[in-house]
Amino acid sequence: MALVTQKAFCSPQAHVGGRTRLRAVRVCCQSRPEQAADAPRRNLLQKSVALVAAAAVLAGSQSAAALAASLPPQDIKVLCDVECSAALEAVEAVTLPSGLKYKDISPGSGPSPPVGFQVVANYVAMTPNLRVFDSSLEKGKPYDIRVGAGQIIKGLDEGLLGMKPGGIRRLYIPGDLAFPKGLKAAPGRPAVPPATPVVFDVQLLYIPGLEGDE
Repeated sequence: MALVTQKAFCSPQAHVGGRTRLRAVRVCCQSRPEQAADAPRRNLLQKSVALVAAAAVLAGSQSAAALAASLPPQDIKVLCDVECSAALEAVEAVTLPSGLKYKDISPGSGPSPPVGFQVVANYVAMTPNLRVFDSSLEKGKPYDIRVGAGQIIKGLDEGLLGMKPGGIRRLYIPGDLAFPKGLKAAPGRPAVPPATPVVFDVQLLYIPGLEGDE
């Protein structure tokens, strides 16, 4: 209920016996009918404003969390950095009959690995927006792969077959050649939905038993 306050004051009265008698006027509180009638509506408005503000804060927090989740990890090791990726935009991709596409970052030299040969390679696996979800560089050791033996996803298997030692290649792997069942999210790693296209940067280090024969 709204209150109207009147100021207290003392007013002098007639002199009585040489003394001035003061009359105290009390503070008066009154309610205004029109303000009392507006109280429920005002309370409802205040509650609505509070709810809208809370929703805005929550939405902002969710947006910030979503933005943070979408950002790539900092100081992560890569085979092709931002400048390298920008330069690749001008390179035309080679498309294979399977639908696999690739761009050579560095061609390398020497023989390509025959089917069934073991190779030693580094790889950086990324989502289409180049967010890393797996990397041999972060694990601190290259990967031993027997190419063409079905030990790895089809797109990576096929992409390695045409590479040469020392070469680095970016593979654009379609969903049917990637992870049919997808990959679950892990700490620091985004989820990969089933049959989602992925991007692999691959570095073929050497081919044991083949380079020595050249």
